[in-house]
Amino acid sequence: MLWVGVDLGTQSVRALAVDDDGRTVASARRPLRGTRSGTRHEQDPDAWWTLTAEALAALELGDREVGGVAICATSGTVLLTDPDGTPRTPGLMYDDARAGAFASVAQEAGEALWSRLGYRMQPAWALPKLLWWQEKGLLAGARLAHQPDVVAAKLVGHPVASDSSHALKTGYDLIEDRWPGDILSRLDIDEDVLPPVVRPGTVLGEVCADAAALTGLPVGTPVVAGMTDGCAAQLAAGALEVGEWNSVLGTTLALKGVSTSLPHDPTGAVYSHRAPHGDLWLPGGASSTGAGAVRALFPGEDLDALTAAAASVRDVPLCYPLVGHGERFPFVATEARGFLGDGPLVVPGDPARVFAAVCTGVAHLERLSFELLAAAGADVGGPVTFTGGGARNEWWNQLRCDVLGVPVRLPENPEPALGMAVLAAGSLAGDIPAAAKRLVRVRRTLEPDMARHEELMPAYRAFVVALVDRGWWEE
Repeated sequence: MLWVGVDLGTQSVRALAVDDDGRTVASARRPLRGTRSGTRHEQDPDAWWTLTAEALAALELGDREVGGVAICATSGTVLLTDPDGTPRTPGLMYDDARAGAFASVAQEAGEALWSRLGYRMQPAWALPKLLWWQEKGLLAGARLAHQPDVVAAKLVGHPVASDSSHALKTGYDLIEDRWPGDILSRLDIDEDVLPPVVRPGTVLGEVCADAAALTGLPVGTPVVAGMTDGCAAQLAAGALEVGEWNSVLGTTLALKGVSTSLPHDPTGAVYSHRAPHGDLWLPGGASSTGAGAVRALFPGEDLDALTAAAASVRDVPLCYPLVGHGERFPFVATEARGFLGDGPLVVPGDPARVFAAVCTGVAHLERLSFELLAAAGADVGGPVTFTGGGARNEWWNQLRCDVLGVPVRLPENPEPALGMAVLAAGSLAGDIPAAAKRLVRVRRTLEPDMARHEELMPAYRAFVVALVDRGWWEE
């Protein structure tokens, strides 16, 4: 039995097939391109299906039995379609902020609900985009669809329901499990424009004959409602038990965990998805900092050599490794700027010292993020899994582990596409955590050096004081 996951990313479509023990049987990738202009970022929704079909066909599964397929995509990416699913507009991507002026309108209309859910409407979220289309007069006879809906509809041969994970940024009420009719009424939005919504893991239909001919998937293969790419990465990390967390260190640092209750952070830095299993929540947040600072500050450098040199640096200056402007997690501060010691974030004469400072600054921010999550009511007592490109640096992994002071797991294959294979397998078997235990393979476990942890804590406390002094963090 094989399980197939599809990840509709920003730059590529990735398809992956694993067996019942989590071994990768086949994988394929196809490049995906978009168009950017100022605050606008679009993609062709027809390309989503064409390239997904090509990637699935490239798996060459032959006569192998496929138990199910699920799809993840970028959060907040939407388009308008005809009632039959034919795209009417380009796909407006997760970071397309052309509708930013409508964020405050959406926030005011649903402030009480958004507060209960623990977030604020952001300029690039999907509900402001819907209001922008409304102002353009484009909603008559149209239906909003989320990015994975386009591909799932092609697989089954008819329009499908959205999943509640992708619908979060469109304003779906995750507490009552419905579209908030009173808020939509205030915004003059006809609820018929919005798709029906189901829980992730719900079977949307079966692969039809036309799709089977293009993809190589067997006719009748169940197509399962997916989750956003961030949630998919969490499933791929196997972090599905209460208190378990996945920390993704890519361009930015993103945390996602499992909690029995809905955390509440009045600053809006933390927001939560519903888990695809049990009466659980998946709280988390994404910083504006991360390994992107390394790429920006050390272009073309030999990072292995920098790492080796940084490992011997002991006089590490305080660093908040923000390259751009503004922070969103673990604190919200539009005025935030990166700093190194008492000055701006620049590389002086000793690159190894700055590299060590940047890596330590990310570790400090990661620890602070867990403190915020705990204060918001999230369960943070379980193990942590490290994924993302930054997790390829073993020295950095151990540094982060020592700063956190908790054991850390490093999975063998942390791709979001694997997370969708886990979701498909677990949903159809009725036990998603059990499927994660079976399909997610851990390559290594790190233990914190508690003596080193105690040595690192004074610098961490000084980092927090520096944020407090700048007015970005309240103790």
